[in-house]
Amino acid sequence: MSRSVSAGFALLLAAMAPVACTGEPDEAQRDAGQTQAATDPDAPAGISVSEARMTLPAVSGNPGALYFTIANSGEADLTIASASITGVGMATFHQTVNAGGQARMDSMAHVPLPAGEEVALAPGGMHVMAMDLDDSFAIGGRTEATLTFDNGDKVSFPVEIVAPGSTGEGT
Repeated sequence: MSRSVSAGFALLLAAMAPVACTGEPDEAQRDAGQTQAATDPDAPAGISVSEARMTLPAVSGNPGALYFTIANSGEADLTIASASITGVGMATFHQTVNAGGQARMDSMAHVPLPAGEEVALAPGGMHVMAMDLDDSFAIGGRTEATLTFDNGDKVSFPVEIVAPGSTGEGT
């Protein structure tokens, strides 16, 4: 029995190998810090991600933050259920909220992505809090993020690592 399970598992891995090697963004897309659903076979149709950057914390050991803009040119409303970042122990959605003159961060279970709209995760608003950062992260380096939608679809994209307080847009 265990031999047939092992053989079945080996066949499954062999069948998945070609899929794992597809969907890589081309060099121009990596350099631009963006990718589109056409380069990721698991991504929902019409999804594109741009301006992806992760700010390192000012104090080592503190969380960083992932920012990006995601567009849904498709016809269906989508919901981003989770985020993962290579080299990050835990990633969660947060939103900065001003209440009574005080800014606070509230966690978010998901991020709605309406059809035909663009959603920006940016400083002072929604973002992905990145905790337990790999010590090898350095300004100017790169990592990869993957967003998982509530229907199981995913989109992965390159992320530029930027200095604390930087927008990644020349500051």
